[in-house]
Amino acid sequence: MTGSEVSPSFRLVYVPGVMPDKWVRVWNERLPDVPLTLTQVPAPAAQGLLLDGDADAGLVRLPVDRTVLSAIPLYTEQTVVVVPRDHLVTAADTVSPEDLADDIVLHPLDDVLSWESLPGRPALERPATTADAIELVAAGIGVLVVPLSLARLHHRKDLTHRPLEGAPESSVALSWPEAATTDRVEDFIGIVRGRTVNSTRGRTQQPAPAKKPAPAARRQPAGGSAARGRRGGTGGTAKNPRRGKPRRRS
Repeated sequence: MTGSEVSPSFRLVYVPGVMPDKWVRVWNERLPDVPLTLTQVPAPAAQGLLLDGDADAGLVRLPVDRTVLSAIPLYTEQTVVVVPRDHLVTAADTVSPEDLADDIVLHPLDDVLSWESLPGRPALERPATTADAIELVAAGIGVLVVPLSLARLHHRKDLTHRPLEGAPESSVALSWPEAATTDRVEDFIGIVRGRTVNSTRGRTQQPAPAKKPAPAARRQPAGGSAARGRRGGTGGTAKNPRRGKPRRRS
């Protein structure tokens, strides 16, 4: 689809932990006649849906393949460790990887953090999902390191979290296929970037209508103002003075 074509709807995918509500609300206010379809997908699946044309844009986690996808980074999340409420690290405001040396650190298959070396001790098996790992933390099997939004998404009363210093971070971006930068994508970019409704940045501007030629100035007769001045400015005709010599009285 080219940029000049307009889709009857806008399909947006987003990954767990990302909250697109405020942008969706603005979309519905500005484009009430264009339905926005919102679908949550696992983080690893988002890029494939965009490349297959099953979505117009996505709120995804970086990195993405920048050779085929455009991306606008939006924010970077704090990384936290999720632990039981009676865990020793809850006594501190922040935690370091060294503080987890004696803990089993779970590493789910859908982990969104890029680790060079995972802290703590490895588990015998990797949980399939972050949700599964949360259940294991609640059972006292180990601890879990995730972006803050995922810790909040899987909140439980028996668990808590602390910021983890020196850990990889996860960034969220708006992404779309490079070859499909449509007008609807530009509309959503404007909303995410906080542009006003009257902003035309990124969109093809319509040429301004040609101005009508100004009416020609009315020409005054020669000596117009001076002639009117001699007439006393009334617009009438001055009385002719007596002609010839005055008559002599007899």
